[in-house]
Amino acid sequence: MLDSEFDIKYRPRLARLSTTNLSDALDALGLKGATYGIRPLWENAEKVLGRAVTIKITAAGLTKITGNHLGVTAIEAASKGDVIMIDNGGRLDTSCWGGILANGAKQKGISGVVVDGAIRDLDDCVEIQFPAYARGAVVATARGRIMEEATNVLIQFAGVQVRPGDIVMGDRSGVVIVPQEKLDEVIEKAELFYGKEEQMIAEIRSGVGMLAVDNKFNYEKMLK
Repeated sequence: MLDSEFDIKYRPRLARLSTTNLSDALDALGLKGATYGIRPLWENAEKVLGRAVTIKITAAGLTKITGNHLGVTAIEAASKGDVIMIDNGGRLDTSCWGGILANGAKQKGISGVVVDGAIRDLDDCVEIQFPAYARGAVVATARGRIMEEATNVLIQFAGVQVRPGDIVMGDRSGVVIVPQEKLDEVIEKAELFYGKEEQMIAEIRSGVGMLAVDNKFNYEKMLK
């Protein structure tokens, strides 16, 4: 899928939806994509939405880094609107993203960073309004603790398989990944759920009772 195809054909439709819409659609289609425990690290961080550029992290040791500092290659490879996804196995004792990387990604037009682990320099991310989603923040540097194993490879992210080019969305509820070849099916299903939920909310706000709305729309069986 070309950058222009995603931005023109899919991004506007996805932007109207939430992570929960996509998660429900994935469940209805028997696909795995919902993650757990990774959320924006400050209240007003923007939604992230784009194609995944992946980073696989491993422990530092006798085998040394042969390339650039972790994250640099991914930023260079990314296109405007992409999302950097970092697999650090959920570790909270060391950072794998910081302020210098955030500034580089911001200048490149990258949508945000999503980390199965921790970041540091959170104040820098807030200052430049660069969305950062992670399990937490920590002060400890990556240097001497972890290193980048590979860029743009298959990773495991919070128990979900992610490949370069898969679609990532993050909002206050969390992060969801959509397999790129299933995007049309997932969006169509998510839009149906979104429309139904909007109708339910409209009726509730107009004064219709919750029981009546639930019986009318059969909310419990919506995914079937």
